[in-house]
Amino acid sequence: MMKKGILLSIAATSIIFAGGDIAPVEPATPASADFWGLIGLSYEMNDNGLAFDLGDEENNKFSTTIVLGVEKELGNGFGFGAEVAGWTDFGLDIADKPRVKKVLTPDMASRHKDQSDAEISQAYLTYGFGNTAIKAGRQALPKAVSPWAWTNTSAGVKDITYDAIVVANTDLENTTLIGAWVANTVNGNSPTHLGDNDSGIFALGFINKALENTTLSGIAYYFPEATYDIPGVAKIGPAEDLWSVWATAKRKFDGFNAGIQLAYVDGDVGGADATIGVAAKIGSSWGKFSGTLYAGYIDGDYSLITAGSGVGTSAFWTNALSGCMTADATGYSQFDIRTKAAYNLTVGKLWGELAYFDFDGSITGDRESTFGGRIGYSFSVAGMDTVVQYRAWNEEFVNLADLDKQRIRIETFYKF
Repeated sequence: MMKKGILLSIAATSIIFAGGDIAPVEPATPASADFWGLIGLSYEMNDNGLAFDLGDEENNKFSTTIVLGVEKELGNGFGFGAEVAGWTDFGLDIADKPRVKKVLTPDMASRHKDQSDAEISQAYLTYGFGNTAIKAGRQALPKAVSPWAWTNTSAGVKDITYDAIVVANTDLENTTLIGAWVANTVNGNSPTHLGDNDSGIFALGFINKALENTTLSGIAYYFPEATYDIPGVAKIGPAEDLWSVWATAKRKFDGFNAGIQLAYVDGDVGGADATIGVAAKIGSSWGKFSGTLYAGYIDGDYSLITAGSGVGTSAFWTNALSGCMTADATGYSQFDIRTKAAYNLTVGKLWGELAYFDFDGSITGDRESTFGGRIGYSFSVAGMDTVVQYRAWNEEFVNLADLDKQRIRIETFYKF
């Protein structure tokens, strides 16, 4: 299991990086340094429903990856952390695209990094005093800190990190207060500057567990003069203010887990309607079997991803099939329903997912509906974590032919 690092042993700091779990954590005795890493590979075959069939090299993706990180306590509450990542296909003639990273390019058509490359994925300083922890620099953001823009991974390498300052405080009983300023998104070694005059995004939120078996959370964002200035590419955005509010309530009762999630995004862009998103979920487990049902609705002109644009990702619950479908409705409404199930085997876990998305498309070429599913098997042998999965989905458009797509992905990693 990849170590989280000694700096995360500070109670308040652990909240920032543990996805919002605010259970009391006693500070651990600092070590001189803590190292972590990952090596592995990811191979993906795709059928895009058009020119490329499943297995065609032009539509395959492959990367071997290595990630190395270190955190060190410096004393007097200060510390630092750094992480580097690299990937290569070793020149193997099995795929024309890498599995690692997606970045914007001037023509907005090709969004893939080089087959072989490296980056400084994290480089930050920390400071802790009392029940307050501060982390400043290039870092990953978890969903608890930023459901609007959080850090996912591709082939074990972080998709996007952020140049940010994040502060967490636990002075209030059963409550974590979170404040953040996010200056840039970082995909590769070139940052995308957020806002005219590098204004960045401001965030203020809380996580509360005062009620038994209940977690309440909320976070508000303000993005002044919203643009995305991508060096050497383009400046994207209307240079108008944007703001957003997210709220979530989750509760455990009688063997069930239930929750409701609300999202709201608005701004000063002329003629643009605010986006409202609502999602609910309920799940349970019975012995080795577990299942969860989700339903959601989104309507409006703004994205739920990174302050109203498409840069980054969104923690909206009904996001499904890891990019095969999207919970990012812009300019139309969307209803979606999704179910997940898993069964624990003697070795590993078998799991699956089904999802249906319905759009209100009315113009030729608009998306009308999407239906699909996936099945996977996850297991660990000799310290290697492996996932094998198959996906298939159908995309229906207004007055255009349907697209039937498929994907097979194999990933295996050794974490240390």
